[in-house]
Amino acid sequence: MTGSPTESRPSKILKTQGHTDQDKEDKQLQDLSMSKNPRIQRYLVAIEYIGTRFSGSQQQPNCRTVVGVLEEAFHKFIGQPVSIFCSSRTDAGVHALSNVCHVDVERISKRKPGEVLPPHEPSVVRRAVNHFLQKNEGDISVIDVRCVPNDFHARFKAQERTYFYRLVSGSEPLSTFEKERAWHVPEKLDLNAMQEACKVLVGHHDFSSFRAAGCQANSPIRTLDELHVCEVRATPYFPSITEREQNNSSLKDSHTCSVKPDVELPINSFSNTNDMVDTNNGKSNLEEFGIRRRHRSYVVTARARSFLYHQVRLLVGVLKCVGTGELTTSDVERILNAKTVTAASPMAPACGLYLGRVKYDLP
Repeated sequence: MTGSPTESRPSKILKTQGHTDQDKEDKQLQDLSMSKNPRIQRYLVAIEYIGTRFSGSQQQPNCRTVVGVLEEAFHKFIGQPVSIFCSSRTDAGVHALSNVCHVDVERISKRKPGEVLPPHEPSVVRRAVNHFLQKNEGDISVIDVRCVPNDFHARFKAQERTYFYRLVSGSEPLSTFEKERAWHVPEKLDLNAMQEACKVLVGHHDFSSFRAAGCQANSPIRTLDELHVCEVRATPYFPSITEREQNNSSLKDSHTCSVKPDVELPINSFSNTNDMVDTNNGKSNLEEFGIRRRHRSYVVTARARSFLYHQVRLLVGVLKCVGTGELTTSDVERILNAKTVTAASPMAPACGLYLGRVKYDLP
């Protein structure tokens, strides 16, 4: 990468700046949310959901939301209303492989109203809530439950959040199975250029250029611990006849020579079948009638303690433009230094974004 002038490089910011006010605000809100009733059990609940089926995660009037559906399922389970607090707010269309929330439950006997019973085991909570969720649309599930102290807040105790963004590249129309699950980019993407751009954006910066209007954070300064893009297998993935034959051959070889390692197929063997040309008719050997040509599939990973409003989607928007050649690494430095969202590229659509993990130091 060609070095840019010193004045165009992203300015360095002391790491102690930016988090102080946020920490104070988090502590105040956490104190307010702490349950004072010793008979109440607080549960930490991890959930997965298809974001395109909801109008976001937070409760909204006259809208189907993640929190609304989850509160309804808990109400049916325990027979009384509950309030659910999410670790991370996701917009309409944004999916979650694992979002985390907490809920306070006081187990009262349904046969003897007023009688308080011992708390349910986490496994019971998971099975029961999933029972009512699956009777609904089945687009949200509880994947884990744990008992936590009454001062444990799903949002403010989170140490780290990881988001994934899926892009698929290729001129073919997007597969029915991928619709609303990824961002389809018809152009080819330059993976190396995108990876170089990530190096500019990772670290401790003023991310005002990647902060959408309406952001309620006190400071635009964030530490982006990881920003990474890689090529992955296209999904849903099913092995071709060539790959099955290669696998069978490797299994036979392993029987004759036990120390020989398994053969790992190169990425081009499942994403670029159009490179294999038949000399008879000029067409791909695997390009047969009724067989869809696969796209190239990429995943952008963004990891940090917290993110600004629409920060990940704005970052991906810039990386996509670098991949298509519309922007250079120097342009990315210029956008970051501009400290205004008007300098950034158009924001990536919500459908490709997945909240992947929320990390805690659990008691």
